[in-house]
Amino acid sequence: MTSTAPSPPAERSGPRPRPWARFAVRRLGRLLVSLWVLVTASFAMIHLIPGDPVRGALGPTAPTALVEARREALGLNDPILTQYLRYLEGLFTGDLGTSISSQLPVSDVVAQRLPATLSLALLAFVAAVVVAIPLGVATGVLTRRGHGRRTELAFTTTSVVVATVPDFLIGVALIYVFGIRLELLPVAGDETAAAYLLPVFSLAIGPAAILARIVRVEMVGVLEADFVRTARAKRLPARTVYLGHALPNAVTAALTLGGLLLSSMVAGTVLVENVFAWPGLGSTIVQSILTKDYPVVQAIVLVYGVGVLITNLVVDVSLALLDPRSTIRED
Repeated sequence: MTSTAPSPPAERSGPRPRPWARFAVRRLGRLLVSLWVLVTASFAMIHLIPGDPVRGALGPTAPTALVEARREALGLNDPILTQYLRYLEGLFTGDLGTSISSQLPVSDVVAQRLPATLSLALLAFVAAVVVAIPLGVATGVLTRRGHGRRTELAFTTTSVVVATVPDFLIGVALIYVFGIRLELLPVAGDETAAAYLLPVFSLAIGPAAILARIVRVEMVGVLEADFVRTARAKRLPARTVYLGHALPNAVTAALTLGGLLLSSMVAGTVLVENVFAWPGLGSTIVQSILTKDYPVVQAIVLVYGVGVLITNLVVDVSLALLDPRSTIRED
């Protein structure tokens, strides 16, 4: 009597979805849901404000007829669902409404101010990365295997202290030193290239300290990995070991944090722009809040939110390109 071995289970027929396709579907789904929540929240903002936003913007002495006419022009007398659908339609067509105070299209206000904010945030991010990565790598090399205790203590203490100081306070200090005492740099406006230096460094110093600490920690860990030891055993040049082998593996965590720091820099422009009288969205939103120009506030909040979402998406894609295995892992 012969026994037959059990046959292996039949494989599922049909093509399996590719990892990159699953990754794209997950990220696109998250982005769409986040966009819907952001749009809905920005729409609800004007309706959650106590009292009449139009009356608040025009002032208590404004004639009732003018207030009602402005409410009718803004569509605030229509049902909520009608206003919401019209708001969505306006977003798709680029119509963000009309400013209550200036009567200008909000899209024109945003288009005029957005480049100044983007240039400030992006330059600050580049400056932070350019300073943080070499500093973190050098400190990691000097403090590996328990060496350089004093260097590590000085670096850690300084980076923690610098990272806890708010951006606008750093800006005030830079204005006092370089603008008032030394009279070397302009302290307001964006007319010249020199005018960018103080606000850019105000935004970049804190994130650079945080990013440098992460790079140092990752570099110390990577330098003890087997592949780095193998590279040393092959007597490769130190520059090749540190920059060609260790650095690419140490920047993954730094890249994730860098995306978060870029988002925080965009938000940090609100206060820094007001310190340096920078003609961007940050100073505009503060002025709009003071004048209760809620359509402008709505639009700028929406722009900031979309910027954060796009930044997070770029970071996710960049991490997937550096480590393709992350596209296979289910969230």
